Amino acid sequence: MKELYRLSSAKTRSISPENFSGAKGAGAQAVEGTGAQAAAELGKGWKISPSVKIAAGECFTLADIDGPGMIRHIWLTPTGNWRHSILRFFWDEQEQASVECPVGDFFACGWGEYCQISSLAVCVNPGSAFNSYWLMPFRRRARITLTNMAGREMVLFYQISFSLEEIPENSGYFHAQFRRINPLPYKQVYPILDGVNGWGHYVGTYMAWGVNNSGWWGEGEIKFYMDGDREYPTICGTGTEDYFCGSYNFENQKTHQYQEFSTPYAGLPQVLRPDGLYRSQMRFGMYRWHLTDPIRFERELRVTIQALGWRHGPRFLPLQDDIASVAFWYQSLPTAPFPRFPGREYLEVN
Repeated sequence: MKELYRLSSAKTRSISPENFSGAKGAGAQAVEGTGAQAAAELGKGWKISPSVKIAAGECFTLADIDGPGMIRHIWLTPTGNWRHSILRFFWDEQEQASVECPVGDFFACGWGEYCQISSLAVCVNPGSAFNSYWLMPFRRRARITLTNMAGREMVLFYQISFSLEEIPENSGYFHAQFRRINPLPYKQVYPILDGVNGWGHYVGTYMAWGVNNSGWWGEGEIKFYMDGDREYPTICGTGTEDYFCGSYNFENQKTHQYQEFSTPYAGLPQVLRPDGLYRSQMRFGMYRWHLTDPIRFERELRVTIQALGWRHGPRFLPLQDDIASVAFWYQSLPTAPFPRFPGREYLEVN
């Protein structure tokens, strides 16, 4: 908030189903849309088009903006399967997406169920309101799409707020990459991010972690390999819950149960417990935003995390868990090619 008092020549705009272009004075003019029947007695300007329907298999363009400018807030309320609704962001005519991620995982709800999140970068509010506050500068063009990979139509309410303004020369472009391995092969290290080339800084991690063993699962270390690091990293963490700013198994020392929490910079907002019937495994959702401590790199970056539990002994047990992640970072363009995005069946959460 320290800059909020400064006056600016930036132009504020917003895109929604009531103003698909975000043009000045172009809002609330729809004559058809998902609210037309409810507003039939009220007429133009009375909530005619509050949402869109996206058919099965359709790629819908949420925003296509000429720059320079800055995306400042994104609000989405999607129906359907959140793992099968894929967000992609393209900057400055680049063919390679800089963001490619299921909508649920992008907003730290990777298990397809609502969980309340109160952080500075992402807020998820009742009943399924996804909010992003990541700043996303662009110089020539910003294009955002959502692809419905599901087998049925979905409904989407959305609003994308941005400013038209000059962008400083040293501004990086926002990136987010999704990965999933189910199950992680024995003794394999999970790759949160690999193949990044350019100048930038790493700003966040979300993980949806499904445990396939009993016992504690979070002894693994996170590692950041940068700018020539090969066998050994420059930054090495001390444990999974430590990296996500918790300690001692995320355990409430009074109840001796996992304790959900959501803070501005880190959280364990989602703990899905077995129900004694079909929900048989523990599942966890965790985020860590590097807002005050970004991981800066000059040429390249690779990020990994181990999956470790305990054997009898005690000795570490490499785990074979269901792990998905989203890495968030800023960098100069061009964006290196992402791994091939998985198909619908591989994305399935059940």
